[in-house]
Amino acid sequence: MKHAKIPCITELSLHRPEVIRWQNRMKLLEPYSDTIVVFPCSMKKPYSQSQSHTIFRRYSKGLQEVILTSPFGICPREMEKTYPIQSYDASTTGDWSDEEIQMAGKAIKEYAKDYKVIAHVAGGYKKACEEYLDNVVYTCLDDNTRSSESLANLKDEVKKADKVPNNKHKLHDLRSIARYQFNSKKMDALIPDNTRTSGRFNTRIMIEKEQIATLHFETGLYTLNLKAGEILKENEINRVFINFDLQSNTLFAPGIVDADKEIIPNDEVVIIKDDTVIGVGKSMMNGEELVNADKGIGVKIRHQIK
Repeated sequence: MKHAKIPCITELSLHRPEVIRWQNRMKLLEPYSDTIVVFPCSMKKPYSQSQSHTIFRRYSKGLQEVILTSPFGICPREMEKTYPIQSYDASTTGDWSDEEIQMAGKAIKEYAKDYKVIAHVAGGYKKACEEYLDNVVYTCLDDNTRSSESLANLKDEVKKADKVPNNKHKLHDLRSIARYQFNSKKMDALIPDNTRTSGRFNTRIMIEKEQIATLHFETGLYTLNLKAGEILKENEINRVFINFDLQSNTLFAPGIVDADKEIIPNDEVVIIKDDTVIGVGKSMMNGEELVNADKGIGVKIRHQIK
């Protein structure tokens, strides 16, 4: 499913539901390295495909990268292909208002905590770091993040940091997406230590040769197989309860007995009958609507027990 572009033209964008949800869920994420490298956002999405970030990443491999952006605040590198951060349009002049500086500053402070930060930023991005971070080194001293001097400074500071091999943080990246999507650190359970992946575009999540989920290229979000439904059930996340046998791939709201209130439209959910997982799919309503609506499709079922 393709998502429409999200226009973020004015400061009112800071209060969009997608933005507020993103900022709240970023609090669940953690860096994988002891040093964090902060970069400015780019017009092109995902950021890593932009000219500037292509250059930056030559120097920052092995360290946790975080992009400062308005209106979303921060984007850890592993989240850059995930909706909605990959679908917003906004100015990237770096000329930020006080409200934008405050928003981004609070977000990076919450994420960075006491970690060392290498801030390769200028303009409003730098102001946000200066006002909210303490343990930070600035590598752009001429207001040009792509200048030879700034990049040389970045290279020198990165050399001092302890880097993490790429294969060591792959599970961390997959878990970050799961935490964000399901709004819980408990969803690290979706990506155990023995996880294997396959696929060039869509990524299949495999546990002991069994596929439990798919990470989709277009959305950067997971869809679940029945085995992953068991994980939702065990952790009491996104559950939908019924008391009858499924007869089709559509679950209508009037047939739903109960559902977790935290569910929002388009969430992946597990369908449970008599304490048994019988299906997984995508919710068309929020949790309250699933229980109280007297008409309409509640869940589009993807997999079910035959």
